[in-house]
Amino acid sequence: MDFFNASPSVPRDLLVWQHAIACLRAGIPVSLLLVVSSSGSSPGRQGFKMSVAPGSMVGSIGGGIMEHKFVELARHGLAEGPREVLLREQIHRGEAPHNRSGMICSGQQTLLLLPLHDDHLPTLRFVADALQHNRRAWLRCTAAGELHAEAGPLPTPAGLHRSADDAWEYREILGFREQLTIVGGGHVGLALSQVVANLDFRLTVLDDRTGLNTLQLNPYAHEKRTVDYAALDQVIAEGLHQYVVIMIFGYRTDGVALRQLLGRQFAYLGVMGSAAKIATMRKELRAEGYSEEQLARVHAPIGLPIHSRTPEEIAISVAAELIRARNAPRG
Repeated sequence: MDFFNASPSVPRDLLVWQHAIACLRAGIPVSLLLVVSSSGSSPGRQGFKMSVAPGSMVGSIGGGIMEHKFVELARHGLAEGPREVLLREQIHRGEAPHNRSGMICSGQQTLLLLPLHDDHLPTLRFVADALQHNRRAWLRCTAAGELHAEAGPLPTPAGLHRSADDAWEYREILGFREQLTIVGGGHVGLALSQVVANLDFRLTVLDDRTGLNTLQLNPYAHEKRTVDYAALDQVIAEGLHQYVVIMIFGYRTDGVALRQLLGRQFAYLGVMGSAAKIATMRKELRAEGYSEEQLARVHAPIGLPIHSRTPEEIAISVAAELIRARNAPRG
């Protein structure tokens, strides 16, 4: 691991906004492509975006023939002069009667093509600065081509909102949507931090040991804290975008940490350990009165079964399970 050249990740969208800013500053026409809604097996998920200029582009809206088609559409508009805001549905089925994307992976997505102008520069700079410095902020796009961003939590629901007169607006929380908390800053926690640094999670690493070298050396975490595991319920927020992995050295401390979090709502809650250790832990928790429903929400032992042994192999198996949980359909 190259600790000296690594640093906490930034949201992948930052490069898109920086490219758009650079183009406008240089007098190069540029457009924003943005997935404003998605469903099913759509390759482009809500929030995916690209900046497209005549000779360059950054980002992705899902790839394949659909992305190529919209890149060409954007570039054609750039060459024609005055440009309009477009909102188009794309259906990924060959038998669809209209709005076929050219892909057959099922699902569908709605794409926004927003020509960018110098008037957008203050908003673009604000967005890029918020992403660069990990500040809470939100974005709003409208059918009239307005682009607006503000600091703080989004005051209204995110997503695409249509009105009766065919007007619409799109609202998005900027930055990392998912928060991963690793409880345990040892060797496996460090290895997992390195893997998830490329997966668009905001990463917090917690440990109860003061001066732990693997925690101090961890360059990938956005936040590192020494905490009392008996107080985790006061430290870790619950929610549909909160992921928690417990990988502590010690069976008893695993149990202390897990007891603080059972019964709370998370997108993912997992515990590292052997099958024998996890079976014993579950038995004790049942005896203490924890319900089968509560225990069923805990992923344990964590990680996909790939016979992993080293910290790096375990990290990959756990990261794969986190990806599966994040991308699973939500009921």
